[in-house]
Amino acid sequence: MLPPNLEGNPVMTDTSKGVAQRRRFLKSAATATVATGAMAAPAIAQTPAVTSLRFQSTWPSKDIFHEYALDFAKKANDMTGGELKIEVLPAGSVVPAFGLLDAVSKGTLDGGHGVLGYHYGKQNALALWNSGPAFGMDANMLLAWHKYGGGKELLQKLYASIGITTVQSFLYGPMATQPLGWFKKPITKPEDFKGLKFRTNGLAIDLFTAMGAAVNALPGGEIVPAMDRGLLDAAEFNNATSDRLLGFPDVSKVCMLQSYHQSAETFEIMFNKPKYDALPAKMKAIIDNAVEASSADMSWKAIDRYSKDYIELQTKDNVKFYKTPDSVLQVQLKLWSEILEKKSAENPLFKEIVASQKAFAERAVKWDQDTYVSRRMAVSHFFSGKKA
Repeated sequence: MLPPNLEGNPVMTDTSKGVAQRRRFLKSAATATVATGAMAAPAIAQTPAVTSLRFQSTWPSKDIFHEYALDFAKKANDMTGGELKIEVLPAGSVVPAFGLLDAVSKGTLDGGHGVLGYHYGKQNALALWNSGPAFGMDANMLLAWHKYGGGKELLQKLYASIGITTVQSFLYGPMATQPLGWFKKPITKPEDFKGLKFRTNGLAIDLFTAMGAAVNALPGGEIVPAMDRGLLDAAEFNNATSDRLLGFPDVSKVCMLQSYHQSAETFEIMFNKPKYDALPAKMKAIIDNAVEASSADMSWKAIDRYSKDYIELQTKDNVKFYKTPDSVLQVQLKLWSEILEKKSAENPLFKEIVASQKAFAERAVKWDQDTYVSRRMAVSHFFSGKKA
């Protein structure tokens, strides 16, 4: 028992003070250790959940178009840090090329890569995004109309009119003007199409039929075999690289450049809408931006690859290129006017889309032609000494 001090409280000796201080210190240290331990304990690593989506393209694996589909998937996958895994299969892996829309809308596939013209049989107005007259627009202008001129809303309306409400569609990838096609001999006049067994797709079916051809709409991978067996006399597909990879130089040595049948075509990336809607908002935003990044990259890759293969087709494959005669181009434009008038009278949505495109084109094309300087003059100046 400690002696009391003057107030009657026990007197704390030096020894007892030390014990008490040590007890307080140990108690505080223990509390701090528990708290620090709670903060410093390593968190259990959690692997992010991976969303896997199975896509199919409408292109053979050797076509550069399938490569474009793979490029989009890689961009989207990489931008999510691996939380999204889009696997892209070539045409025919799950469904035929022309069966893609049904497969995606029903959920048989989670998504796909193709062109709107391949859905022509369901609603011919869908082909106005890939094989219509375009009213002087190139494919980049068509995409501008789609995003900022009302095209996107009209496409949703058009899909809904045929009961397609379970597809989320993105358009991207402006294509270069397509060749008139591959022939046994050069086309010199409009009458050369009379009775010609010819492959094309979309609204170009109506155009070449009106020119007198017997048209067959085959997917890309089936064209060259059909020409080889004599089932087709001639055909068009798309560009120097695709045509070379698909084997067109093996069945024809004549290619006619420039045409109004597909002067402004774009690609479509589609998702099954219920599966797309179930994705986190951040992932949907990444997909949206990956589409536009892929659109730009595809445009640049196309210029590089197509120009190289254009040279190779001439130097290694002995292909002769000819400009389509103006007489053929003029007939195409005349027939386009007739086709548009007829189909607009039959289909109110067709008429609405044509009016929207035409109004946008009227100002956009005028601005374009008034603004851009002639590239032909520059090419003539810098490369006039080289063989064309």
